[in-house]
Amino acid sequence: MSDRQRAPRRRRVGTALRFSAFLGVLLLIVLAASTWATWASFSNRTRAEATTDLAATVKAYNRSLASVPADGVDAATIRFLSGTVLPSGEQLVVSLPGGRRYGTTNATKLLASPELRSIVEHPPSSTSLRTIEVQGQTLDVLVTPLRQGGTVVGSVISTYDLGPALGDQRRVLELAVIEATIALVAAVLGSYLLLRRLLGTVGRITKTAQVIEEGELDRRLGDQGTDDEVGELAATFDAMLDRIDEVMSLQRQLLADVSHQLKTPLTVIRGHLEVMARTKLDDPEDIRATVELVVAEIEHMRLLTEQLLLLGHSLEADFVVVAPVDARAFVGDLLASAEVLGERQFQAGTVDDILLMVDESKLRGALLNLLDNALKATDPGDVIELSVTREPRGLISIGVDDAGPGIAPAERDRVLSRFGRPDDETREGTGLGLAIVGAVAEAHGGSLSLGESRWGGLSARILLPPSVVISGVEAGFGIEQVVS
Repeated sequence: MSDRQRAPRRRRVGTALRFSAFLGVLLLIVLAASTWATWASFSNRTRAEATTDLAATVKAYNRSLASVPADGVDAATIRFLSGTVLPSGEQLVVSLPGGRRYGTTNATKLLASPELRSIVEHPPSSTSLRTIEVQGQTLDVLVTPLRQGGTVVGSVISTYDLGPALGDQRRVLELAVIEATIALVAAVLGSYLLLRRLLGTVGRITKTAQVIEEGELDRRLGDQGTDDEVGELAATFDAMLDRIDEVMSLQRQLLADVSHQLKTPLTVIRGHLEVMARTKLDDPEDIRATVELVVAEIEHMRLLTEQLLLLGHSLEADFVVVAPVDARAFVGDLLASAEVLGERQFQAGTVDDILLMVDESKLRGALLNLLDNALKATDPGDVIELSVTREPRGLISIGVDDAGPGIAPAERDRVLSRFGRPDDETREGTGLGLAIVGAVAEAHGGSLSLGESRWGGLSARILLPPSVVISGVEAGFGIEQVVS
């Protein structure tokens, strides 16, 4: 089996369906608990209100007997029952000594219950609350003993018909269940549709990645028609693919350039060595000349290889490591190093007093490349100027200006590319110097620009973004970090 072949995978339920099912179960539990809590709260409140009404009726009756003599209880009871309007569904039965019984309307129907008759015939010694069934009605019954001289002589029975309340409870429960069901269906269906949409984009990303893995490197997701996280994910994925494609193209071009540029010196070396092998060389001068030529070609290959490796490294994210750099001190040190390169008038132009957050070693190497190019293009005594200034748009310009012949505008774009030279016959070098300078500038978020100097020569400027300039506080913090 090849590496590209994959073992068949067991078909699983879709992620959107699994997540929606999990959410449905979770919501079902939560909504069931909420529905039960709502119904229980309503039921308890209804029963509590009924009990309160029953107790209030019994207390009112007891107050009506507070100053009534024993022989006037019957009359007071009749007055209370006839003059009191009880809440809907409530009934009152009073059992007095001697078997005398008084009650509100339908009291006879209540006394048909064996349990209520037992209470009337055997008055309890303490107040109690119970629920009973009487001819299909569910009643809350509050029984209070009627005392005379500390002796229980009768009872007061207050009842409340729970039928309407139980009906309300059922309706509340039904309504809560319907609302919970609607909420559950809406939540599960909404989450399923949303997840299908989100995971659809993820699925397209996966399929695109598989197609790219199979060799179609130009495939992209394209615009998803949204500006939310899904659209941002797709755009980021396409940008990543573009970057990968760009890097791979650069690497392929780099390999092609390496192959092309190394072919000539290798051919030269092989040719001279073959000549040495076929020819009897007795003259030490010929041998030395051949060796010197081979060594020169090898040195050219070494320099070319090092520069190509540097260009390849410039594609990596950690190519530059920035730290605070004082512009004036940096220019002074660089000019001091450049004076040993040749007999030129190296001088500092305008150098603003600023601190830059840059990679000093990479920027120094890039500027030495520009100074070396200026040295090769000028004659002894010519001016080569180094400056660091703020441009009107806020850009930081680090320029090398010389008094040489310059580069024609039509050739400037070509010399910025790898192995590009303004004049291959008269200019020495690998043709990678300006490409390396451009790579260093781009790694800092800037660019390399070529123009004409005020002496008519070349003006090469590294243009960096305003963000590389730091304040004193930021610089202090940066220096502390580097030192520590």
